[in-house]
Amino acid sequence: MSTDLVIAYIGGGSRGWAWTLMSDLAMEGALRGVVRLYDIDRQAAETNARIGNALLSRPDVVGKWHYEVADDLKSALRGADFVIASILPGTFAEMASDVHAPEQYGIYQSVGDTTGPGGVLRALRTIPMYEVIGNAIRDYCPGAWVINYTNPMALCVRTLYEVFPGVKAIGCCHEVFGTRTLLAAMVRERLGGAGVRGAQDDVPGADAATMQDIEVNVLGVNHFTWLDKASYGTIDLFPHYRAFVEEHFESGYEGTESESWLNSYFASGERVKFDLFRRYALIAAAGDRHLAEFMPGRMYLRDPETVRSWKFTLTPVSWRVENVENLKQRAARYASGAENFALKPSGEEGVKLIKALCGLGSFVTNVNLPNRGQIKGLPESSVVETNALFARDSVRPVHAGRLPPQVEQLVAPHAIAQDTILRAAMARDAWAAFPAFLGDPLMTAVPADVEALYATMLEATAKYLPDYAL
Repeated sequence: MSTDLVIAYIGGGSRGWAWTLMSDLAMEGALRGVVRLYDIDRQAAETNARIGNALLSRPDVVGKWHYEVADDLKSALRGADFVIASILPGTFAEMASDVHAPEQYGIYQSVGDTTGPGGVLRALRTIPMYEVIGNAIRDYCPGAWVINYTNPMALCVRTLYEVFPGVKAIGCCHEVFGTRTLLAAMVRERLGGAGVRGAQDDVPGADAATMQDIEVNVLGVNHFTWLDKASYGTIDLFPHYRAFVEEHFESGYEGTESESWLNSYFASGERVKFDLFRRYALIAAAGDRHLAEFMPGRMYLRDPETVRSWKFTLTPVSWRVENVENLKQRAARYASGAENFALKPSGEEGVKLIKALCGLGSFVTNVNLPNRGQIKGLPESSVVETNALFARDSVRPVHAGRLPPQVEQLVAPHAIAQDTILRAAMARDAWAAFPAFLGDPLMTAVPADVEALYATMLEATAKYLPDYAL
């Protein structure tokens, strides 16, 4: 595969993932080419194209990329080597219903984009969009590698494989990175003073440990992932993590480099993660905001006071709306040159994946793929998250083993529910997804008029369900 590449970016007006990609590409000298930006908000894509093309003349940019705005999906995809998808399925008006309508019934969600009642409704909107994307990839760039960032991650990836079984699609999520970063902080805190080194010559002393130095075995479904092995060189980290959890459980742990959960909608004190380790002796490997939504609602999301006691926060959609307006203003400043577009490593691995798939090295990282046996005990073809080996034009999932029975009983129902939602969406029968809505763990205290809640949420998102039987 040539390193003079064509990348099609679906959702190319993004002010999050797209800017991350631009920065990482600009700092990587081994790749170059064209990025075609396609977005239903053409103006946002045009703004990003101006931002990206302005980088070409900067002396600190070593990766030379030209950014184009595509008129439609076909022109974006035709002949592409890679496809990146990061879209918002619907608008924040629909997401406001996803997240906040259940609150009228005492059902709280900290994210609302993967599981819970909000995750079901978001999936019903998203799956038809991904059917269109999958069919277009089949028609215009069937050999391209597809990197998905859109949530609900598992159902987006599953839909692509359903409509185009030959697709080469993976789902990328940084939640496990956060847990590896936490483990690296633990290594520095608990082992750094002893000057501990790993077995490999290239592993630094413990006081310099980073996320990249932590090796883990990953099992689960996206945002509900677990680690049954974690090591730093030859050191098994589980005994150290057990002591670390007991030391920090009551007060929580925020580290010295992280934002406080008190002033960030995305930070936490890791108390949910710690509590799950105490219960199941496995390291829960996602952020607390996501983990809490996969467990029974009375545990961590009973009410806002309970949430605060676990040291994380509910993210209101009103904040997302305000944040987007701020990002629009920043985009305009970037595009006009009034503000410098700072280049800094994002910590994401998208560009590293592209390099490996081009034959420029190989490495192992966690991704979402259909289950072909890499996790025993979870349904075949459900999209699961494990490690995989990336090499030239190849992604080979690592056989991760099987979750312990207690944890498998928590994870498997979510994989089964995802299949129910997928079949309902592909049949355009919204009420066929109602069993997944009703059976979700957040619905611990099911309201007497749960059908009315579901109907209200369907009505709020009906604009994006034009072909459904409602």
